[in-house]
Amino acid sequence: MDDLHALPSGPITVAAGQATCIALDIPANVAIAADLVRRSADQGVDLLVLPELFLTGYELPGITADPEAYGLNATDSRLDPLAAVCAETRTAVVAGAPTRDPESGRLHISALVLGLDGRFAARYDKQHTTPSERAAGFSPGTSGCTLTLDGWRLGLGICWDSGYPEHARAAALDGCHAYLVGAMFGRGPGAHQRATVFPARALDNTSYVLLANHSGSSGPYQGCGQSAVWNPDGTLLVDAGTADPGLATARLDPQVLARCRAEEPVLVDPSLSAPAYPRSGITLV
Repeated sequence: MDDLHALPSGPITVAAGQATCIALDIPANVAIAADLVRRSADQGVDLLVLPELFLTGYELPGITADPEAYGLNATDSRLDPLAAVCAETRTAVVAGAPTRDPESGRLHISALVLGLDGRFAARYDKQHTTPSERAAGFSPGTSGCTLTLDGWRLGLGICWDSGYPEHARAAALDGCHAYLVGAMFGRGPGAHQRATVFPARALDNTSYVLLANHSGSSGPYQGCGQSAVWNPDGTLLVDAGTADPGLATARLDPQVLARCRAEEPVLVDPSLSAPAYPRSGITLV
């Protein structure tokens, strides 16, 4: 078996966290994130994922009005309390935050990754920004991001990324065993999207799928909560419901992954590499 189709040798424990954040108050939200890391560590979690723009809230006008104040980066000292808790508990975290490129000045909706040692490890920029996000001044990212933790390859996504099957499939074809998404899904249509898209992405790619969603009011939305993890066959594994703060904690099992991928060989079937045949178009009269 080649490296991209290799399975992890043992399980890991992940969590999707949710809590009401405070609009544009980065220190306060870092403290909330740090508390969620501690709660996760008490449950034996190796990696915690937090919602989209969690460190500022989904406050697009406020962020774009003062990007120097609200755009974070890898060396931002405001992240130090979160980094310290990660190092103390040996828990990695993926935290949603706005970022600003120092050279171009472009704003991004990003996921900042701190490792088990608390050090900055990676940044992923949302590739599928919504029309309203682009109109507000946020630029789409240009590349995907795969994390590796204890042999598990973990693909990152942010909210609307998950609505594009190609985004999760790109992660799976890069050898990812799980697809981790921080998001802002509100009540009503957002709740429907959350309940529909994520099991589909799991089944599409025989991958674990995790959603960390806002559970309180943020910007124009009221988050529907229900952060969750789905099995590689699309069935729900754990759901945080409307708890605030809340965690959806799950053990990712390589044996479950192997069984699902043996039953549904969507990542290794020869049809994946079949040529793109021409299509016929027929009008019925």
